[in-house]
Amino acid sequence: MVEQALRSTALEAIHEELGATFTDFAGWRMPVRYGSDLAEHAAVRESAGLFDLSHMGEILIEGPQAPEALDHAFAGKISTVSVGRAKYTLLLTEDGGVIDDVIVYRRAEDRYLVVANASNAEADLAALTERCADFDTQVIDASAETALIAVQGPASADILTRALTGDGDTTGITAEDIEALGYYRFLEGTYRGEELLLARTGYTGEDGFELYVRADLAPALWEHLTAVGGEALTPCGLACRDTLRLEAGMPLYGNELGTDKHPAQTGLGKVVALKSKGDFVGRAAVESADTTDLPVLVGLAAEGRRAARAGAAVRTVDGTEVGTISSGALSPTLGHPIAMAFVRPDLTEAGTELVVDVRGKDLPVRVVDLPFYSRS
Repeated sequence: MVEQALRSTALEAIHEELGATFTDFAGWRMPVRYGSDLAEHAAVRESAGLFDLSHMGEILIEGPQAPEALDHAFAGKISTVSVGRAKYTLLLTEDGGVIDDVIVYRRAEDRYLVVANASNAEADLAALTERCADFDTQVIDASAETALIAVQGPASADILTRALTGDGDTTGITAEDIEALGYYRFLEGTYRGEELLLARTGYTGEDGFELYVRADLAPALWEHLTAVGGEALTPCGLACRDTLRLEAGMPLYGNELGTDKHPAQTGLGKVVALKSKGDFVGRAAVESADTTDLPVLVGLAAEGRRAARAGAAVRTVDGTEVGTISSGALSPTLGHPIAMAFVRPDLTEAGTELVVDVRGKDLPVRVVDLPFYSRS
């Protein structure tokens, strides 16, 4: 069987020049690190990190009935989102499982941008195409021509203000606009004459921004941000993005989310708009599901340096298996092991003592509240 070639982002040549180590992520050749995972992680917590996230999927939903179509397609109420705002929501199966978690940006009364996880972009596109078919709307896959660059960290606002308001390449966005921009809100302008969307969103637990631009302009924008940011802005790969999101207690599809898990198990029951809107795909299953005895997502913390990894068994102190690790790492910020795990619902109270298997040895852990880290 012939192996399918990995897809590349428009920034691949730049990553190679920077000496990146690459990995196969959802069929994309992506930079996993440029040097030290710890240094890149620390840069985001202390200053700012620069990420290429162009493997994500971008789907446009346009037309007079776009609001109604998306209310039908998603678990959240999308029709009431104001223009210029974004909403985190879930795409559910008919059985109430999670196909994907996405962010929806309302760009106009009848125009939305849906940003999908790379591993689910094709499934999301297919599901949205089917679910919007009976509405007066168009579903357009804009992934191939769109690049996504993220600047995350406490220095990100300063860097972006200087980068986007200090030269003639960017128009329509002012320093005052950026300063006033709230979380899960976005601005639209142009970069070199083409559309630029600047959102105050991210996946690191820090203040940060995500920039959507035409793919062929991504190298110029990356180089410009690098020049303006200087030593305050560090190129960052997917490895540190994972430890950053874990510290922030953010779910990862395939680990904490999947078609085999109901939103309530991951603490996302509140994302499902059972009270504020009518029927939608997955509603009946969510309403009728008895999740009382299903495993629930919790945070776990331990002492020392050994970290539990995804798939490891969680047991009570007397040896009864009661759950499974979904994500785990040695926290670079906190200096001790952390993990998220699905455990028996009677064991979710903070302070509960459990045991995790780490390469055949027991690691004592305790249940803690999520997130593990919150910016001050």
